Amino acid sequence: MTFAIKFTDFNILHCMNTNLNLSTKHLLFVLITVIIWGTNFIAIYLGLKELPPFLFCTIRFALSALPFVFFIPRPKAPLLFIIGFGIFNFALQFGLLFSGIQMGLSPGLASLVMQIQVFFSMGLAILLFKETPNWFKISGSLISFVGIGIVAAHVGGDVTTIGLLLTLMASLAWASGNMFTKKINAVSPLSLVVWGNLVAFPFMAATSYYIDGTDLIIHSISTISWTAVLAIIYVVYISTHIGYGLWGLLIKTYPTVAVVPFTLLIPIVGFLSSAIYLKEELTDWKLYASFFIMIGLVFNLFESKILKFIALIKRNN
Repeated sequence: MTFAIKFTDFNILHCMNTNLNLSTKHLLFVLITVIIWGTNFIAIYLGLKELPPFLFCTIRFALSALPFVFFIPRPKAPLLFIIGFGIFNFALQFGLLFSGIQMGLSPGLASLVMQIQVFFSMGLAILLFKETPNWFKISGSLISFVGIGIVAAHVGGDVTTIGLLLTLMASLAWASGNMFTKKINAVSPLSLVVWGNLVAFPFMAATSYYIDGTDLIIHSISTISWTAVLAIIYVVYISTHIGYGLWGLLIKTYPTVAVVPFTLLIPIVGFLSSAIYLKEELTDWKLYASFFIMIGLVFNLFESKILKFIALIKRNN
């Protein structure tokens, strides 16, 4: 998921009113998108039970790009930016994420850890665009990484060190892809997704060929079950095309500030769906980790609004 956040043009009351002014239909679209992206981690998990991660990614990129690239215009940007976006936002992000889940990080925790990309994006913006974080952003980052520390402290069971590290690297790759997004003028979010998948496809196909090998690739495809096929369909056409299509419509219809906060529900859906369908245990430490990470995200997303609200209270006093 790639999106830009800018709150400086809205006051806190406008933010609240905008959220309330979503039509019933568009509110339904928001909830559908959140549910789709939150449950996407289950589809990934089920697909990985039969397909090696790099082959799964290769199939996902191929079906997400073709034949749509022949009908959707290429984003208006230098080819180098589009290649960078495709490599970081798709090839690296999903290659690492799929590997992280296969190597032992549960789907629910993966959906939570991936949200750290917000803070990786902030750090990269500081390094590349010389942005200066205030104490609020720094505090939010520290609070969220307390949650990551809680996850790391419970290695074993549905958390492995390698699975956690690979998923954190996937989050960093997503954040790196966001830096390219800043430079790309896409006709629509879907065009960026389709062309980004096209870029990622040959890189991932080559990786799958050299790491998985032809024997494993042929065996995996020839013995694939309907469960894995349905997982592929979900990841490609439901999560990628429908999810991004609805998201693009919402971003075009409403100010970003009215829609983006709903993404905080994605890890919650991820945890609940994993608990229901995969019987993932919701232990106390997972709830504590979720609390710290989500509070840190709230600090980051609503930073300017909270600061203005604090200033307003001080003036009234």
